[in-house]
Amino acid sequence: MSLCLVSAYYIQRAQRVAEPTDFDGWRSRYRSSHSTDIVKGGNQMAEERLRLKDKVIIVTGGALGIGRAYALGMADEGAKLVVADINLEAAQTTVKEIVTRGHEALALTTDVSNPKDAEEMAKGTVERFGRIDVLVNNAAMLGRIRVTRVPFYELELDEWDRVMAVNLKGTLLCSRAVFPQMKAQGGGKIINVTTSGFFSGNPNYVHYVASKAGVIGLTRSMARELGDFNINVNCIAPGATVAEDPSDKDAYERRVSRVTQVAIPRRCLKRVQYPDDLVGTAIFLASSDSDYITGQTIVVDGGDIMH
Repeated sequence: MSLCLVSAYYIQRAQRVAEPTDFDGWRSRYRSSHSTDIVKGGNQMAEERLRLKDKVIIVTGGALGIGRAYALGMADEGAKLVVADINLEAAQTTVKEIVTRGHEALALTTDVSNPKDAEEMAKGTVERFGRIDVLVNNAAMLGRIRVTRVPFYELELDEWDRVMAVNLKGTLLCSRAVFPQMKAQGGGKIINVTTSGFFSGNPNYVHYVASKAGVIGLTRSMARELGDFNINVNCIAPGATVAEDPSDKDAYERRVSRVTQVAIPRRCLKRVQYPDDLVGTAIFLASSDSDYITGQTIVVDGGDIMH
């Protein structure tokens, strides 16, 4: 008798597996069955879905370009933002937009290569919001602060030092500055930003690529050191991104033209990459969804680099 029942069970199971999956129909039925609850829940459910609700997040270089996209996107997920940037006026403009959207934000003047500025950034954040949940080490020399595109044997050593001071030393200094507060509160997250050029070895940008290679090494070593304090350290590697202000028509069109000619042909997803393409990954790494991920580098470049 039991054998008959078991046989019948597997026959029915096989028949169900063999049936084609009506995904669109399932999705429609799911939405329909939950629509009443969603309507009843209203704003309360919207609040509960915010992935970064009340998290205090610092974004260095957060006034313009990719950093601005991170700041706005994270604020829209419920975070309280600190826009730390060497350009205070631009930082204040971004903060004003965040506040207009109904969120809390603070602008701070920060040169990430200056140890005192990094410490003041952490201190100012704690004084305003009482904690530091996430640090996004986004500030860098490349887009807004241009670097010279030359062969390595023609590179001025002063420029090498400046790039290393901002891109690599700045990441170290800001991470050190927030560590005591993260340790005291029982954890936190550090998100570093590198480049997919580390994997491909972009020519004529040896100082930039080398500095960002160092950021990956820093990420991995810091993850080993900070795990005991419940601090996650991960890295985002953007591909060539058009982050220039469209109002600067010449610079914007030059960037689009270069990305179209050089980067897009190599990508699986053949289109221009914009700052908003990176925001979802940053939100994921800042949220509780990534609590068991550390020491990793996520490439976001439309499928150019695969590693």
